Amino acid sequence: MAKQTFTTGQILTAAQMTSLQQTAMGGGSTTAKTVSYTLVAADAGTVVQMNSASATTITVNTGLFAAGDTVQIQNVGAGVCTVTAGTATVSTSATLALKQYDAGSLYFNTTSAAIFFAVDAADGMTNPFTTTGDTVYASSGTTPTRLGIGSTGQVLTVASGIPSWATPATAASGLTLIKRATTTGAVNTGTTFDSVFTSTYKTYLINIEGWYAATGSDVPKIQLRVAGSTTATSYYGVAQNIDRSGSIAYNSTVNQASLQMGAAGTLDSAGPAQYAIYANRVGNSSQKASLYFTGVGAGNQCFINGTLFNDGAQTYDGFLLSAASNITVTVAVYGLATA
Repeated sequence: MAKQTFTTGQILTAAQMTSLQQTAMGGGSTTAKTVSYTLVAADAGTVVQMNSASATTITVNTGLFAAGDTVQIQNVGAGVCTVTAGTATVSTSATLALKQYDAGSLYFNTTSAAIFFAVDAADGMTNPFTTTGDTVYASSGTTPTRLGIGSTGQVLTVASGIPSWATPATAASGLTLIKRATTTGAVNTGTTFDSVFTSTYKTYLINIEGWYAATGSDVPKIQLRVAGSTTATSYYGVAQNIDRSGSIAYNSTVNQASLQMGAAGTLDSAGPAQYAIYANRVGNSSQKASLYFTGVGAGNQCFINGTLFNDGAQTYDGFLLSAASNITVTVAVYGLATA
């Protein structure tokens, strides 16, 4: 019941006693509001319950309540209801913005100063999110602050004590896959891998996972490419072949159109030849490319290794693999980052 002044000898009815008991237990009669409201003196000892789908305020002014008076405030509507200091002072350790089903007790220390004791708002917060993927962090100690979702590939970091999204720096070392493909090539035409070398890396690894030929006595060849054209001059190099009997042979390349990366029989239709080729000084202008490789051939060719360079300084950006018969090859190209 609302706050009343009783006189000596006054007899209270059962209804009045029940109402007093309800008020003392934090309940009592409810004053329903659907729009913003300014408290009046008659609200002392009652429950002011806001029910609005829109944001509202309950304003507290001075000179209306005595020290020790209380007003229970509830919000049952979907709109946030904010307890607002008008001419009075309102203190709280919690938020004064009550979301749906939040409540609290407004207790007056003096006629002009009140403390709002929130029931559960101290553990909650106003929803700061606007976009799927948003996160929240504490700024200024306790204020919940929205951090918008980052971009694909970004990582969460901290700058000047504040969390933020950032694009990670390129790794100082390690392999980065540039291209992996399985392709086929016709007789002597081969199959090309263009736009795989750039100035980003100093060294590239060409991993040939499987290289098949249509015949059982074929020879693998490699050529470098520039802007979609094959370089067919100035190759120098040597390949060492060791067959299963232990015999060693060398294939020399001196100012030829391509490098021979193994002897006859290195490629086979029944089993794959496999290579690891390291390419240096490619992807950069005016460089003489160098390659060194090691591999295992099909058929009788068990082990192959060798080196190659091209005497023409160019910006090599790809390569071509070929043989004297149709081929099928699976290749992965990696950039090797260096510190």
